[in-house]
Amino acid sequence: MYVPKAFAEQDATVLRAAIERYPLATLVSAYGGALAANHLPMLAAPDRPDVLLCHVARANALWTSVDEHTPVLAIFTGPDAYISPSYYPSKREHGRVVPTWNYVAVHAYGTLRVRDDADAVRRIVTLLTQAHERTRTPEWHVDDAPASYVDQQLGAIVGLELHVTQIVGKWKLGQNRVPADRDAVEAALDASAVPGERATAAATAALRERER
Repeated sequence: MYVPKAFAEQDATVLRAAIERYPLATLVSAYGGALAANHLPMLAAPDRPDVLLCHVARANALWTSVDEHTPVLAIFTGPDAYISPSYYPSKREHGRVVPTWNYVAVHAYGTLRVRDDADAVRRIVTLLTQAHERTRTPEWHVDDAPASYVDQQLGAIVGLELHVTQIVGKWKLGQNRVPADRDAVEAALDASAVPGERATAAATAALRERER
């Protein structure tokens, strides 16, 4: 990923928070002479923040095509929004503005370890379920389903651990613009009826607060 210095995000806490908030990763790997992409929710292991947990269907060729030396890339994308030149006060001053796209992205590079033992698979599924049910009322628990059915379902999937060797963050949120332009873009996005644009405004506001 091309990351100009102005857009580089290196705060590990911020990067981990983005992965937690936007957990659906595009996992890119290469096998069979071609690139493959799988869309998988991921979660940092509670005891190992440098390990991301997920699972795939047993029928998915991904887990049989990699070993612990095969490089993979997990891409997490946060909010994004088109930025019109008409948002910028500087358009009225000199007109030297063009459209762009603001977004948040995290790339996690590493290698995969296959976990095909029943206890590990159940742990991964349980952790993912707990992470996504914790804000719901009532919460659904793995044990809410019949034990025989759960065992059957667990047998149809394989656990994966992504051992992260490098993580790169890009917060492209107008840091290269003058303050007046940044103010105007944030206000325009915040006033939008489009949820993704409002989320981009919130990410912009959070970034600017950290910059102060």
